[in-house]
Amino acid sequence: MATFLYKLGRTAFRRRRLVALLWVALLALAGVGAATAPTATSSSFSIPGTEAQRAFDLLEERFPGAGADGATARVVFKAPEGEKMTDPAHKAVVEETVAALRSGSDQIVQVTDPYTAHAVSQDGSTAYVSVSYEVNAMELTDETREALTRAGLGAQGKGLTVEVGGDALQTMPEQGASEAIGIVLAGIVLVVTFGSLVAAGLPLLTAIIGVGIGVSSITALANVLDLGTTTSTLASMIGLAVGIDYALFIVSRYRAELAEGRTKEDAAGRAVGTAGSAVVFAGLTVVIALVGLAVVNIPMLTKMGFAAAGTVVIAVLIALTLIPALLGFAGDKVVSRKQRKAAKGGEGAKGGEAAAGAGAKPNGGTRWARFVIRRPLMVLIVGVLGLGAIAVPAASLEMGLPDDGVKPTSTTERRAYDALSDGFGPGFNGPLLVVVDGDKATADRTVSTIKGLGGWAAVTPATPNKAGDAAMITVVPKDRPSSAATEDLVHDIRDATGDGVLVTGATAMNIDFSQKMNDALVPYLALVVGLAFVLLTLVFRSVLVPLKAALGFLLSVVAALGAVVAVFQWGWLGGLFGVEQTGPIMSMMPIFMVGVVFGLAMDYEVFLVTRMREAYVHGQRPGEAIVTGFRHSARVVTAAAVIMIAVFSGFIGMDDQMVKMIGFGLAAAVLFDAFVVRMAIVPAVLALLGRKAWWLPKWLDRILPNVDVEGEGLAASADGPGAARPDLVKV
Repeated sequence: MATFLYKLGRTAFRRRRLVALLWVALLALAGVGAATAPTATSSSFSIPGTEAQRAFDLLEERFPGAGADGATARVVFKAPEGEKMTDPAHKAVVEETVAALRSGSDQIVQVTDPYTAHAVSQDGSTAYVSVSYEVNAMELTDETREALTRAGLGAQGKGLTVEVGGDALQTMPEQGASEAIGIVLAGIVLVVTFGSLVAAGLPLLTAIIGVGIGVSSITALANVLDLGTTTSTLASMIGLAVGIDYALFIVSRYRAELAEGRTKEDAAGRAVGTAGSAVVFAGLTVVIALVGLAVVNIPMLTKMGFAAAGTVVIAVLIALTLIPALLGFAGDKVVSRKQRKAAKGGEGAKGGEAAAGAGAKPNGGTRWARFVIRRPLMVLIVGVLGLGAIAVPAASLEMGLPDDGVKPTSTTERRAYDALSDGFGPGFNGPLLVVVDGDKATADRTVSTIKGLGGWAAVTPATPNKAGDAAMITVVPKDRPSSAATEDLVHDIRDATGDGVLVTGATAMNIDFSQKMNDALVPYLALVVGLAFVLLTLVFRSVLVPLKAALGFLLSVVAALGAVVAVFQWGWLGGLFGVEQTGPIMSMMPIFMVGVVFGLAMDYEVFLVTRMREAYVHGQRPGEAIVTGFRHSARVVTAAAVIMIAVFSGFIGMDDQMVKMIGFGLAAAVLFDAFVVRMAIVPAVLALLGRKAWWLPKWLDRILPNVDVEGEGLAASADGPGAARPDLVKV
């Protein structure tokens, strides 16, 4: 592989104008496709095989036009102290609002009058108007949302406190600012790392081009493939992350090859042949993790995974072709001004990064590697125990989907949530919908059965459909939607009623979604870690190195989950991260973290350990190989990790609780994996294992193809100075 990629890199360097033109044309084509494609709608959210989904399907079949899975809103009115919502003046304001809502949008199915629907609290202080829409929240038009908000504001200035809640106000979080902050921080780190604005700008430029092509392609194909408006979120996040990483490693290797005295064309070829090989396999691990989301069998996650995997493939191709082409345009400016001056003074052949290996002052990576080699057992114990302690809260993980109750008190959704809880009880924000597949007698018996259970605050009479072969029953829990008591009530209803009775609603859907994610976690881990183990065995030609990589990854992910539980579920340091209300951890968080962090973790593993393997194959002792790997790669891996932490941390400042949680979890996972696992535990384990770390059974060695990630095939090449390596050994 290294030889093929070497030729590819040289070709891209020589024909840089053609390569750059092709990528610019591809970006323009994707942009035109996105601009001319019809506006994408949100693909419907479904959870195949769950009771809540079967109930929704039954509602759509037996209650056509009811908008069972449509968006909902509640306009909540609260009277001033000492007054009631039944007062004539207040009643007139509410009725005006109802009329305004009914005429505000053609997407509305129903608007209920609180005075005829018994939606006034017992003390008369609170009332609400329910609004049902025919489409889900992501498909609501801006005009519909504006009409809802306008109706609420119209009543606000007439003596009442008015708040609007429900998922109708739900929109995709604006990520432009967070991504911009991440890019700026990434640029600063790259400038510090390379000491050259040109070298720092290349990874940013190519990452933006890759994300632009990927996201534009998703937008262009959204309607054809039913991708929806949420699909590009993960693609842009991952594409930006790996795009910067992959370009960073190749540019760094190119500078190192130049420092050894190679010509620019040969340096570009060797950078792609060696670091590019690592990019290919690192990219494959990310693709495996993302495509593996299909195991969960939730269409939305599957589409997000495939779309993000496509963006990663684009990032790999850009790193292998566009980067060497742009290096050809950059010329000498890709190295720092100090190195260019040294080169003019005759020191360039052995200057720069090569100096570290020729008796120059050891860099930070070298000093740290030598420290770990001297005390590997101590470093290993401290690292494992430290992450183990942080992981302890993960044993108390409670999964669910955060509701309006965890939003900041500055939002109208949170204030509406609190007003309904105060006026009608905490369970009123998460009513359960029981669907009976049977006649009125069956429905009445179901009502009696539910009333015989505990945990409910109200049970409405059964509402049959026109055909009389199905009915709906609304059950209001005593406790808040995300509580364990409400979850128990759902299970009790399902256990006490027959097969023809199905429980759904937002709370039941969340419970089923959490269970499905939980059930899929072990198969997903087995698939992703298993395939990656095979891939890393092929790369490193070792059994113990991939095993160590997988175990270290699991340790860092569990530690990150422990940190998420401590902050978002227990409330530790919650004020520091803007967590106003604790609650369950988002259901998809474990699998999401496994998929995203596994790919990034294997990136760092491949780039760091491949350089060690390369040094070992070229004749160095195991300890020397570890130091060599850190001398060449630690600075770059550290920069890549800092960039990723900065990008993900940018999402912590957002108001949306789920986005905040994702940003915190991913930033913590990268921090733990890059700086504790890869920088401490990995070299400690390799130092303890010695030559055994690179052991591979002879029968397996004969079976596995030689992919030549270390560039052994390039050692005999005479294409540039320093090409021959007489100390090359075969292991």
